[in-house]
Amino acid sequence: MTAGGFSSRRLVRVRELAERQVDSGFVPGMVAVLARHGHVHVEATGTLAFEGAGSATPMAGDTVCRLGSMTKPLVAACAMTLVEDCTLRLDDPVDDLLPELADMTVLADVDGPLDDAVPARRPITTRDLLTGTLGTGMVPAEPGTVPIADALDALGPAPMDEWARRLGRFPLVHQPGERWMYDTAANVTGVLIARATGGSFGDALRERICEPLGMKDTAFSVAGGNTGRLATAYERDDGADGRAVVEDGPGGRFTRPPVFESGGGGLVSTAEDYLAFASALLAGGRRGGRRVLSRPAVTLMTSDHLTPEQKAVSGFWPGYFDSMGWGFGMSVRTRRTHLGPSVGSYGWPGFYGTAWYNDPAEDMTAIFMMQRAHAGDQRLPMWQDLWTAVYQAIDD
Repeated sequence: MTAGGFSSRRLVRVRELAERQVDSGFVPGMVAVLARHGHVHVEATGTLAFEGAGSATPMAGDTVCRLGSMTKPLVAACAMTLVEDCTLRLDDPVDDLLPELADMTVLADVDGPLDDAVPARRPITTRDLLTGTLGTGMVPAEPGTVPIADALDALGPAPMDEWARRLGRFPLVHQPGERWMYDTAANVTGVLIARATGGSFGDALRERICEPLGMKDTAFSVAGGNTGRLATAYERDDGADGRAVVEDGPGGRFTRPPVFESGGGGLVSTAEDYLAFASALLAGGRRGGRRVLSRPAVTLMTSDHLTPEQKAVSGFWPGYFDSMGWGFGMSVRTRRTHLGPSVGSYGWPGFYGTAWYNDPAEDMTAIFMMQRAHAGDQRLPMWQDLWTAVYQAIDD
């Protein structure tokens, strides 16, 4: 048995699976971090890019990666620091800070015209934002088939105040509190944080979460001196061979401050930085001698807040919430169905193939970092194999 209660022989399977993704050409490099009982095990394989800049630089714990939706838990944690200092209250309406979302209307028919709407039954609250139940979010639909889907897709990046004005012009898709909807809530939370603190969202996140935890590489763009550590992001070519082509490179959009600091998926970070955040949550809000959140706040964030009624009508496909719920900015495991996270585990993946879960029952954090568009989808066989490899390695 190796440090942390893992079998050294069985841990080899984690590395072999990571190497398989590199050897197949799916990604140029990948990092896995497993932390348990105070011990950290890192498996890094491959390089930052297939060719050109980064092709000779090995992937490592300090490789800078685009987090995608792994941004959402950090945003929720930042919002909770404002709840703790009584700047925000969970069940207060957000109308004062977000007047664009006051006195909203709600579509009479989700598929119907935008001007066919009824008054919202109640205001949107901070809790609605953190649980994704504010009443609007991603609406999967073919372009031109559902008016509200087209309208939300056209929001586009804009300065925060303008983005909020655009969002407020559209009716909600559902009544506040009725069901969970994805993504938009985290972006609205970022606007709320900026207005509550009187500064930028990025500044609040840095001051309240990143600096206290020593997360020096976590931000909405890569600092100029660190671009050499930024992994290239790839996507599948639509051509016949389906090869990987560059989606965002070392000189791409993440090397410049964004027009809109997206709470839904705008951060870059490293496995080392994210481990600092994850470890703080697993320790009840403290890392080293620094407390960033109270233990009750962490418990609240990592508890399932969706009712059976909300779960029955929410999600991207039938049964989406059969074995998980939603806390504040992250999923919570409610039933164990595979050799993977225990009941009570919490975390979330990201668009570019990143994933993180804390498992309190095993005193374990697991983080994976790669950079391939759409690779964070946990239904991919690759992920079932990776989580199986993590849990079969436990040996105490």
